[in-house]
Amino acid sequence: MKASFLLKDQYFLSTLIISAVVAVLIHFPEVLSLSDSFERQELFPEMEPTDVLNEILFTFLSLLVLFWMNTRIFRFNTPLIRITKTKMVLSFFLTWIASSLFGQLFVVLHHQFDIPAIDAMVHHYLHPLRDLIIACIVTGSNYIIHLVHKQQRIVVENEELRTESLRHQYESLKNQLNPHMLFNSLNTLQSLIRESPTKALDYTQELSRVLRYTLQDNDMQCVTLGEEMEFAKAYIFLMKMRYEENLNFEIDIDEYLSAFRLPAMSVQLLIENAVKHNEISNRNPLMISIRTEGQTLIVCNHIQAKRQASGGPGIGLNNLAKRYYLLWQKEIQISAENDTFCVRLPLHQPD
Repeated sequence: MKASFLLKDQYFLSTLIISAVVAVLIHFPEVLSLSDSFERQELFPEMEPTDVLNEILFTFLSLLVLFWMNTRIFRFNTPLIRITKTKMVLSFFLTWIASSLFGQLFVVLHHQFDIPAIDAMVHHYLHPLRDLIIACIVTGSNYIIHLVHKQQRIVVENEELRTESLRHQYESLKNQLNPHMLFNSLNTLQSLIRESPTKALDYTQELSRVLRYTLQDNDMQCVTLGEEMEFAKAYIFLMKMRYEENLNFEIDIDEYLSAFRLPAMSVQLLIENAVKHNEISNRNPLMISIRTEGQTLIVCNHIQAKRQASGGPGIGLNNLAKRYYLLWQKEIQISAENDTFCVRLPLHQPD
């Protein structure tokens, strides 16, 4: 609807500009004659500047009426309307006839009410030719504007469809995260209830904070690094409750990057990915490093793969990579070198 109103406003502005330009050009010989006394006396005797201005003004108003008439009858300003050859021919002849009638009307007004106008014979002889030219210009301009606006509408609609499609794809990807995280957290809570009811209570309070964050930001596609790290710290608390001293974190975030943006729950997903695929025990405690370097967030962990590889339901790094592409057409970098697994997330500058 908004696009339709915008195109109609553009149509009116286009016709306004065309009418003004054509009104001046159609009387350009008279305008030039004003500066040449000889030509003024020979071709347009007794012509005054007010006569020329009135002719231009009346032509301008006539053109606006002709454009309006075509708009009302043939709906050139509606991109969805199909303009056929028959409509074009009808528009041409109707505009030609109407332009001729407007010219005769101006002559009548000139004689009846003494409105300033050009009385030279050569000017009157040129009227039929000018009516033909005006008909061609109005009909041709209407058709060209119609085609341009039709193409613009297609572009706008395609962009709206693309945006809506990306939004649905993003929401579909993000909605996979919440049930998965909740399932894992409830399993941990079940174990804590059996082993330590006190810890289970603390765990429940922090879990409620984490879930509140995911619910409040459910409609947000991206968050600031500061917001994400606050959420990540709450999630880290849940993981520490489960693994205690066997899971450790090193966090080094530059303060000036707090306003930079990244997809919601990105850090949580990388922490969960590291916990899921690596052994965490008294013999092999896991260290996860979260730091910034330039305008990049880097999450690394030592590779200590579990004896039995854990399969995933398809919501891990592939999910995060797709969300990055949908949001900013950027790619994440994944590396596994020197027994260290790292994921580098480019941070998006704040708007």
